[in-house]
Amino acid sequence: MSEFKVHHHVSELMNLLGVRSTDEVGAEVYTEMLLKNTTPYITTQVSAHQAKRNIASLTKTPIEFLAKYDDLKSKNVRDLDPLVYLLSKLAKEDSLQQTKEFLERNANEKAESAGMTLMPHSTITSQLPAPGTKMSEQEVSEVKDKLLQQAKAVPATSSSEFLRKALREKQLKRNVNIPLQPEWLFQRPSLTMDFMVGVDGPQDQNIVALGTLPLALQERAIFDDILYCMQGIEGKYILARALTERYAPKEFMIDQSLDPSLQELVKRVLPLCSNYSTVVRFIEEKAAFEYGLVNHALTAAMRTLIKEYMVLVAQLEHEFRVGDLTLQKLWFYLQPTMRTLEILASISNSINRGECIGGAVLSLLHEKTLNLIGDSKSQELCLYLTQSACVPYFEILEKWIYKGIISDPYSEFLVEENETIQKEKLQEDYNDAYWEQHYTICRERIPVFLEQVADKILNTGKYLNVVRLCGHDVKCPYALEIVYTLKERKYYDQIEKAYSYASKLLLDLLMNEKELMSRIRSMKHYFLLDKGDFIVQFMDMTEEEMKQDIDDITITRLESLLELALRTSTANVDPFKDDLKVDLLPFDLITQLFKILSIDTKMEKDYRVDPTDLHLSGLESFSFDYIVKWPVSLILNRKALIRYQMLFRHLFYCKHVERQLCSVWIGNKSAKMYTLQSSRWYSAAFALRQRMLNFVQNFEYYMMFEVIEPNWQTYQRNIDAASNVDDVLAYHTDFLNNCLKDCMLTNPDLLKIVHKLMMVCVTFSNFIIRLSESTSVEQQVDRLTQSSLQAGLSARDKKEDSEKKKATTKVVSEHVDQLVGSENFERTIINFDTNFSRLFLELFDKIMDFNSKNYEHKLFSILYRLDFNGFYTEKLEAMSAERAMLDSSLSSQSSRSGSHLGSVPTSFTSQQPNTARDASLSFK
Repeated sequence: MSEFKVHHHVSELMNLLGVRSTDEVGAEVYTEMLLKNTTPYITTQVSAHQAKRNIASLTKTPIEFLAKYDDLKSKNVRDLDPLVYLLSKLAKEDSLQQTKEFLERNANEKAESAGMTLMPHSTITSQLPAPGTKMSEQEVSEVKDKLLQQAKAVPATSSSEFLRKALREKQLKRNVNIPLQPEWLFQRPSLTMDFMVGVDGPQDQNIVALGTLPLALQERAIFDDILYCMQGIEGKYILARALTERYAPKEFMIDQSLDPSLQELVKRVLPLCSNYSTVVRFIEEKAAFEYGLVNHALTAAMRTLIKEYMVLVAQLEHEFRVGDLTLQKLWFYLQPTMRTLEILASISNSINRGECIGGAVLSLLHEKTLNLIGDSKSQELCLYLTQSACVPYFEILEKWIYKGIISDPYSEFLVEENETIQKEKLQEDYNDAYWEQHYTICRERIPVFLEQVADKILNTGKYLNVVRLCGHDVKCPYALEIVYTLKERKYYDQIEKAYSYASKLLLDLLMNEKELMSRIRSMKHYFLLDKGDFIVQFMDMTEEEMKQDIDDITITRLESLLELALRTSTANVDPFKDDLKVDLLPFDLITQLFKILSIDTKMEKDYRVDPTDLHLSGLESFSFDYIVKWPVSLILNRKALIRYQMLFRHLFYCKHVERQLCSVWIGNKSAKMYTLQSSRWYSAAFALRQRMLNFVQNFEYYMMFEVIEPNWQTYQRNIDAASNVDDVLAYHTDFLNNCLKDCMLTNPDLLKIVHKLMMVCVTFSNFIIRLSESTSVEQQVDRLTQSSLQAGLSARDKKEDSEKKKATTKVVSEHVDQLVGSENFERTIINFDTNFSRLFLELFDKIMDFNSKNYEHKLFSILYRLDFNGFYTEKLEAMSAERAMLDSSLSSQSSRSGSHLGSVPTSFTSQQPNTARDASLSFK
């Protein structure tokens, strides 16, 4: 069962029980506990004998409970014994008293609400007299009339309509194409081998009461009727009753004038006739197409036994005709046959009551065979039936595990194919689960003796199916016939050999012929910024393009620049470089993250924005895409590619922020020409820029060298030891999930703060760059230098130009002094510093809190790098002390003033545009 199904069932159970979900105790917590303690496809084998006795001793109606248990057991209800065992534990364990009280209280509440909802039923019960009340005939008739009126008021639906609807739904659910049967098969009642009750035929008018005949004639007459009844034909003195239910045992009426001793012998033999009738009805019904190949094979084996039974009847009739057979001898000769037909009738009834098809029939036969371990003759009979019924099922199994083909016309096999899910969707839909859902295990169809290898059966066929779809001919060297035996180890070994061959075949195909690891390594070069010179060259070439709005960018130009960067860098040696493509997504990284991961938190609602409202630049929407073909798309499917894209966009944006801050550093070199006063004013901005650059570079180092690279090395070691494709897929998913988690892309709180810190850095960089452009000394000096070089001036003119340069430098420096010395500049830098420090400390606090709660120590690495001298730790301790003092003061004030003082300051996302706009207006 998948994680999503378990989560759904847990949520439904909590809703039914009225349990409120909290952060500490929620559906996610219980789902994780269940998944850790669940073994797929293996039913827990528990002994329910003592458990049902314990429940029966505690209940007020033990006989009814045991009868219900036996009825469900005969229907082959799969999880009956584990449920009874669980109920027994709940009833016996004193430590679960609180659970029992809760369940009892919840049941009472549900019963009360149901009683309020079912008004007609409550009205009827309220009008009925109390039990044990004496009533007159008139009162009884009045109650009867009221009950009839209430019954007419409730709309009735015939049972046949329910049956038709159930059969239609069952046929649609199984998705079975049933061939049409000829009409004459249903219009000729005499085609049956069972008793024909109610069919008009010639009547014998010379029937006399047996009591009027001598004893010898009575025995002879009743012997003839017994032989007829043993063949499904009514006699003169033994008549068959009409069936009260579809699968009810056949009952008979005997002439009551028959001698009591003979009558007693006849009653002993008639159960054989009843069992014969049950078996024949089963054979004739289950031979229809809709009951599947397993039932067809089982009825064929039963028909063989019925033929032998008919031979016995003919032999008995011959002995009777020659005068060597009496009722006593008949009773003696029929003893083995009675046991045989009793077992056949028991199997028929169990299959009928449980409506078993396919694997469920085999499970029932297997359990019957095991339960008869003390009766060798009966066990041999059940073993014969089970082996016969297993033949078509094992033929489907052999074709699946030896060739990877499913030939299951009646939906009986444990593996089910979903034809609506195609491999072409692997590169289109994020949640497309071709590998998990195209072939799935249907738990109801798994025979109990194959439960432990059901997973291997599924994977074996899946592996061979992939190889076959790649155009390779599959010939398994271990293709031997599988035969059912009580020693399961024998065909377990055959399945194990087929599984080993299939897994090795597909793994060799992916690793050697399709070069899976080379392709994943190629993706690492581009999506995880492994090729440093390529990404730097690409960002240099597309700098102007990335600044434009997403609607103004020409994708073909980006494709050309990408190809140029690939050809002129070390990535040129990559044989798969042509599979790399450009993709402009209509949403930013955080919107994509919550859209994909669907994290159900309060933060998601804050970030849930309509993509049409976002005015994205090329930088915010840019990502790489990768072309992957079958069968590599099993591993590098759309789900994996989007995880790569999220990592790339995160790293790419951090790289952009670093470039912006480096541009500020380059521009700050012009400050050497300023006066000492302006340089002093600039020092605060220089220090803040260095702190930001230190943060961004260390954050990049942490992601590249402490997250991605160690996880990559672990992934490579795991791949080298992988023995099948499922391991490869699991290791690759773990690699991406660990990278996403350790890069803070799955934690909305940490990601929000990191995003804000990056926005502060970018806004600060833009502000300083605009300021540098408005006061650029180098531009003025370069303009004068270029004019002097172009004119080819004389020595006198060069002297004048030199004086002009000095004058320009002096004027610009004075202008810088005026700007930098103003209050607006100082206030803006202080605002940037305050916001950066506040968010930085908030990030520290969240990381420490997250690590302490989840016992994760990976994120401590970035704390050690950023806080190498304890500077931020001191600030964090001071902030914690101030927060504690504030909390204590708030507790002593009124609730209104307390809520006012405790309000959270406006986030930087709302302040940032105003700050940037004020700064640009002040220094324009």
